[in-house]
Amino acid sequence: MVFRPLAVLCFALGLIGCAQTEGPIRLHYRPMASSSVIEGAGKISVLVDIYDARTDYRDRVASKKAGAGEEDAPIKADRDISQVFRDVVEAELKERGFKIGAGGITAHLDLYKFYTDFKIGFWSGNAAADVVFRAQVLSTKQVFFYSKEISASGLVERVSKPDGAHAKAALETGLQTAIANLMNDQEFIAALFKAGAQDAP
Repeated sequence: MVFRPLAVLCFALGLIGCAQTEGPIRLHYRPMASSSVIEGAGKISVLVDIYDARTDYRDRVASKKAGAGEEDAPIKADRDISQVFRDVVEAELKERGFKIGAGGITAHLDLYKFYTDFKIGFWSGNAAADVVFRAQVLSTKQVFFYSKEISASGLVERVSKPDGAHAKAALETGLQTAIANLMNDQEFIAALFKAGAQDAP
């Protein structure tokens, strides 16, 4: 433990000169390799609705840190986070054969957290991202068929600089995992069919 002050100092020195505003990061998402068209999905139209319910850090997805470790310059995404989630969920539903658009059932997401926190380690730091949202499925009659909180994390270890590249990597991992958790939930898929069946003429 006698070496910890030196380790913290080394990490802090890496922060110096880094806590300045940089351009926004562009988040990328890789479609799930395991997806396939589900029989009957083409008869169901889904409106994907995203509400940004974040109470903290709505203006950023991470923060650079100054020499003493305090939060400094914001790291922002180049697109609205709600749109990022809408595009991702719509893409995964399309891959499974669902139609996307108004006039049908609704897949609603309340986004609670989407943020990378840089943490000081022994010799270096970690970039730890948290992704939390509640997913709901409603029929056109506003009957709920599904409501569940989905969460995931993304971790990048041995980070020497708390910058946009490391925040991006952690967030992308968290996003991939969270969406996989949702799409692999058979209760979610079943709810889409149940809501669609209620709306069928």
